[in-house]
Amino acid sequence: MTKAQTRFPLRIITLNLNGLRSAVNKGLLRWLRRQNADVVCLQELKAQQADLTGAVRDPTPLTGYFHFADKKGYSGVGLYCAKTPDRVVSGLGIADIDMEGRYLEAQFGALSVVSFYLPSGSSSPERLAVKFSFLERVIPRLHALATSGREAIICGDWNIAHREIDLKNWRSNQKNPGFLPEERAWLSGVFDRLGYVDVFRRIDPRPDRYTWWSNRGQAWAKNVGWRIDYQIATPGIAAKAIKASIYKAKRFSDHAPLIIDYDCELPATRDS
Repeated sequence: MTKAQTRFPLRIITLNLNGLRSAVNKGLLRWLRRQNADVVCLQELKAQQADLTGAVRDPTPLTGYFHFADKKGYSGVGLYCAKTPDRVVSGLGIADIDMEGRYLEAQFGALSVVSFYLPSGSSSPERLAVKFSFLERVIPRLHALATSGREAIICGDWNIAHREIDLKNWRSNQKNPGFLPEERAWLSGVFDRLGYVDVFRRIDPRPDRYTWWSNRGQAWAKNVGWRIDYQIATPGIAAKAIKASIYKAKRFSDHAPLIIDYDCELPATRDS
């Protein structure tokens, strides 16, 4: 039996790297080799194609696909895939969004896996306005995926904590980007109106389950975090999720990897 044939169940990992080269220096690729992941969704590459060695672009046994930001040292998303996708869609077709490298979709048969990175909006009022514009203009793509007849898993740093359970200090953050009422209502609409499922919460309803911690103070040590990294999926594939975990034994960035296993195989592609 080949390694590809033993990839069961389907394992998807998502991680905001806060710099791909930094995460690699902290052991990311060694860790990934032990995970037997089918698709790894990466955000905040902070790199360009020329910055990456061959081993970082295509870490055995995975192949890398990237959508870099125009600005050096900023944003960018990527996918490490165990199987060659039928098609890779880079960007949303919206110039000012795509120049920041925030959307990358790999299609495998009737399944799309997306690496998705929403703006934070926390650095200035201007960037918060950019975030709200992004939220409005990405809805048509999310709707198109939801109604395409395909299954989709949209992974990444959504930069929104959905409910009070999703961050430690929710009372003091109600007027801060990432937990604004308008942002939370938008994310509720992704679930309630578009029909997507928060896969982690389908499996794990417990409090104190976070994926990001500020570098200030002792946020990591005290587990004063936010759950802002998601795998948000169409109902069919979401119902197949059987295990979810947040990896915290080793830190590769200020975010933790979110790992979800689905009781299915990666669909066959044309090259399979």
